[in-house]
Amino acid sequence: MRLLIVEDEKRLALSLAKGLTAEGYAVDVVHDGLEGLHRAGEGVYDLVILDIMLPGMNGYRVCAALRAAGHDVPILMLTAKDGEYDEAEGLDTGADDYLTKPFSYVVLVARVKALLRRRGTAGASPVRVVGDLKVDTAARRVFLTEREITLTAKEFSVLEQLVVRAGEVVSKSDILEHVWDFAYEGDPNIVEVYVSTLRRKLGAHLIKTVRGAGYRLEAG
Repeated sequence: MRLLIVEDEKRLALSLAKGLTAEGYAVDVVHDGLEGLHRAGEGVYDLVILDIMLPGMNGYRVCAALRAAGHDVPILMLTAKDGEYDEAEGLDTGADDYLTKPFSYVVLVARVKALLRRRGTAGASPVRVVGDLKVDTAARRVFLTEREITLTAKEFSVLEQLVVRAGEVVSKSDILEHVWDFAYEGDPNIVEVYVSTLRRKLGAHLIKTVRGAGYRLEAG
């Protein structure tokens, strides 16, 4: 999953990015409302964490512009203000949730996971089953023939991209886009490294290589 943080308090933004990266998310950070609107408008993000008081364009206007353009990306708004009017205004512009500073990092992570779960499952179970493989995308746990398999955060994120589209071909660029952040300039073959590790842990038969197109997760 790839997240965008639009927050002009640089220390807070980088702290949140570091923590969310450790949770297994790819995280991009911008500090200006106009840049945030441009990035979010590209449509590559699974969730946007959006401050209200921003230079260039405030969070209310960024949110309203995204919704007016038809973008349905979940938006979690942050503000130093505290009052029902501010919350109502934020939600009226199309935000999905609202968090007042100062907030607990644990609460923020819980809100992020809830919003992603709400969007990703659309009312269905967060548990995906492919053959003997069972992946709980909410609890981030993986089982193979009822035996729990330990994965790193990045390994799980790569597997998640495959399991939510089980049976479909997922390109290497799609995986890079959602698992590694915008600033990643390393070898794109890093995806192959993680797929190889997943095959070693889960069985080579589960992840098929579709030459020139990407990878497909199937029961085998």
